[in-house]
Order: sequence, then structure tokens, then C-alpha cells
Amino acid sequence: MESTGGPYLNTAAVTSPVGIARLLQVTFGCTTFSLVAHQGGFSAAYGTFCMFVWTFCFAVTVFIITCEFTHLHSCLSISWGNFTAAFAMLATLMSVTAAVIYPLYFVQLGCYPIGCEVRDFRIAASVFAGLLFVAYTAEVFLTRAKPGQVTSYMATVSGLLKIVQAFVACIIFGALVNDSQYGKYVATQWCVAVYSFCFVVTVVVVAFSVTGKTALLWFPFERSVVVYTFGAVLLYVSAAVIWPVFCFDSKYGSPRRPGLCAKGKCPWDSQLVIAIFTYVNLLLYVVDLAYSQRIRFVSHL
Repeated sequence: MESTGGPYLNTAAVTSPVGIARLLQVTFGCTTFSLVAHQGGFSAAYGTFCMFVWTFCFAVTVFIITCEFTHLHSCLSISWGNFTAAFAMLATLMSVTAAVIYPLYFVQLGCYPIGCEVRDFRIAASVFAGLLFVAYTAEVFLTRAKPGQVTSYMATVSGLLKIVQAFVACIIFGALVNDSQYGKYVATQWCVAVYSFCFVVTVVVVAFSVTGKTALLWFPFERSVVVYTFGAVLLYVSAAVIWPVFCFDSKYGSPRRPGLCAKGKCPWDSQLVIAIFTYVNLLLYVVDLAYSQRIRFVSHL
């Protein structure tokens, strides 16, 4: 679509379906953190995380709209298509997490003891947090690669899954540091090494794609990614077998949650979270491997 706002402005950046979705993201994001900051309130690490998500996503989305509207993104030494696709997927995951956490910890039906006005503000903020997630999901849906389409890597299913894999790994790391007792056995330490290695390589793959430096590598990037994904599947299979055995088998751990284990500070809970998300990431890598066999992408889009 050609710009009608002059040679230096791209009105499609705000009038196209993707542009409208981004404008809604800015509107919903600003409304959400404004309601929370004005009267809704937040506290502790959970509330701080939610505020960070909303302000961070708002700032980056404004930056993206500005760059596309003024064509300034052409001056940046990054692969713009990969950057926007990766951010949209990351913002979707972050916003849905905040949309679940904030009402879970801060919303209540009764007015006591926070007062009805604060309660109403928190409910409204939760509604707009949900709408923000929908807006980012819409952008991912609109910009994802269609079957047979030549596009940037991060817009493909395989590229989007890389963001999800890294995000799930962060959840695993969070559970690991929450008194998971992973250092008790060498086998569980191996699982931590698997999580760490796969996370680092996945982040490197995303970084090379976003910076558009894949063409400078001395080896074929796309083929190497497929080989790595196959290796990650094997590594996660080993972790998916080892972690439950050494955490929930009666010989090494506890098959049931200890009765005297404090809520929020129980190693068994952290071990269960890690086990669940290990299988989630294993499934993601398997799906990634299946899709990576047939994608076509270019690094400079």
C-alpha cells in the first residue's frame, strides 16, 4: 500500500490491520497501567512484574509504530520483520502472563479491606489487560507466515516457537531457583544443563535472526537450526525421563506432596512445575522440528 501522507510518511503503519492492532495495543496498554498506577495499586514482585510488562510493551509498541510511520526502521541495522514478529510473540506471552497474575493476586469480589473504588479499578485494569493480550495475539495472527510464503524466519511457526521455548525455559529457571533442590543429584544437575544449553542456543538463534546477521555465518543457518532442534528434542527427552524419576520416585524423592510443606516455599511444588514445563517444552521442540522441515525464509525482511 502506498503512502498518502507524503514521501516521508507511511500511513499504512496506522491504517492497515496490523497498524490498527498496534494502535489498540498502545491504547489498552496505556489504559491498563494508568488504572493500576492511579488507583488500582500493585505490590510485591508479582505486581511489579505486571507493571513492567505493560510499560515495556507499551514503550516498544510506540517505538515500532513511530519507526514504521516515519520509515526510520530502514535506518536500523536489524532485520525489521524478524524484530517485529519476535516482539509480537514475546509481548503476547508476557501480556497473557500479566493478565492472569494481576487478577489472581489483586482482584477480589468484596470491597473489604481495600474499598470498592480500588476494587473497581483493579477489575477494570484486569479487563484491559485481557484486551491487551487479545490485541497482541491478533498481530501474531496477522503477521505469521502463510503456507508456502517466503518470509522472515521469526514470522514462521518455527520462529515463533523459538520465542515460546525461551519463555517456557524462563519459567523453568524461576522454579529452579525457588528451592527446587536440583543440586541434590548429578542427574538433576544434568537436567539443569539441558535447560540452560537449549535456552542459550535458542536465544542465539533469535538474536542472529533479529540482527539479520545469518548471511554472515560460514555455515548454513537454516540447516544448523534444524540440526540443533533435533538435538534439543533428544536432550529434552532425557530431561523428561530423568527429572521425574529423581524427584518423584520414592527411592530418590517423594511421589506425593509432603503434608508439612509450606505453600509457596515447597521444593516439591517447584519440582512439579519444572516437570510439567519440561514436557511442555519437549512438545514445543517436537512441533518446531516438524515445521522446520518445510519453511522458507529470508533474513533481510
